[in-house]
Amino acid sequence: MWWLDGPVVEPTTAKVQEVLQRAARVVIAERSPDGPDSAARARTVVRGDDIAELARLLAIVDGGTGDTCRCSGWPTIVVHDVRGDRIATWTVHHRDGLRGVGSCDAELRDGPALAAWLAGRGLTGLQELRAEQAVRQAQAEQRRERWIQAAPPGLSGAAEAVAQRPATGDWSEGLQAAEDHLAALLHSHYSDGVERVGALLAWAGVTARRTGAEGSLWYDTTVREMLLAEPDDLVFAALAVQTVTPAQLDGATDLFGCAEWRATHAEHLPEPLSASLIAHIRATGTDVMRRRLEWGYYGDRDPA
Repeated sequence: MWWLDGPVVEPTTAKVQEVLQRAARVVIAERSPDGPDSAARARTVVRGDDIAELARLLAIVDGGTGDTCRCSGWPTIVVHDVRGDRIATWTVHHRDGLRGVGSCDAELRDGPALAAWLAGRGLTGLQELRAEQAVRQAQAEQRRERWIQAAPPGLSGAAEAVAQRPATGDWSEGLQAAEDHLAALLHSHYSDGVERVGALLAWAGVTARRTGAEGSLWYDTTVREMLLAEPDDLVFAALAVQTVTPAQLDGATDLFGCAEWRATHAEHLPEPLSASLIAHIRATGTDVMRRRLEWGYYGDRDPA
């Protein structure tokens, strides 16, 4: 940990201001400290009264995070005194962190304001990164909401608890408790095994349509793990009913194509089920499903 590498120096806003009070020139460049210092990199030089404004924008949460990011970080902020000597080098990390003030990283008090100020001086990279991150966060939230909405009736509340990352505490411990509650509620609402597996397969189908383009998240694998815990005969029976849906077939492709199933099931799928899955994948399968079909995951290798 950072405090074992030498004397502890807590990053504070006062330290930032003390350094900048001695500054005659501050060079900010859109690159990491060890990156190429070429003319193509956007940069700005801060002097005079603008240094005081920069000091305000670089206010941090005193004490720091207690940790140090492994990435190089950017933009790089180099502070020079009146003799031209370099007296500090700081870097921005993950849009809202500042490194170099003390023994660990610190959180900026107003990351968006710093990004907007830099954009006004021609350094738009940080603001663009924040905008991209906002889009990704919105997409992630939409995906999470779709997964919760796809939960079988009576389970949406428990599903939301599984899909919600707690802000504090031991996340893995909280997740396990949420998953246990979801499993217990599932068995309470769906005591009939075939009905229960059918509901899980339809839910897993939501994930199967995204795997490959977006990958699986922890809440996606929760449904797969509940399916893996069910007896094989119930899984096969749920897929043998006349009312099996495309969503359930999608879920079956995810289950039978996962590493956990294949590691414990050397035998082929029942022939009628294999034929149904192959026909379904040929008609509407995703790229991931089609690759698995070619590899023989659902029966003989697909000759098509």
